[in-house]
Amino acid sequence: QVQLVESGGGLVQAGGSLRLSCAASGSVFSINTMGWYRQAPGKQRELVARISRGGIRNYASSVKGRFTISRDNAKNTVYLQMNSLKPEDTAVYYCNLQSIYALDYWGQGTQVTVSS
Repeated sequence: QVQLVESGGGLVQAGGSLRLSCAASGSVFSINTMGWYRQAPGKQRELVARISRGGIRNYASSVKGRFTISRDNAKNTVYLQMNSLKPEDTAVYYCNLQSIYALDYWGQGTQVTVSS
């Protein structure tokens, strides 16, 4: 089992920045890909960014060039640096971890609100 604890959400004005963090504990030896998803009201959950254990990154086209995902394998932590935030980035952001056994783990979610 893996537990995920997120932090760093909040309210920011358009054009501002936030940094999300997600720390994993438990069976951390099984961690493979780590990433962030988001879900806005009335919409489906969508991938924002993910990073493999070896550092290969994937981004949603809507955030490419504005968001940066990184991870610290020694701390079992994944980060999402969000710059040039837009009102359409408003959502609950969820940390996701995929294990080497193809199991998915989710954080509790953190609210990001971008005001115009």
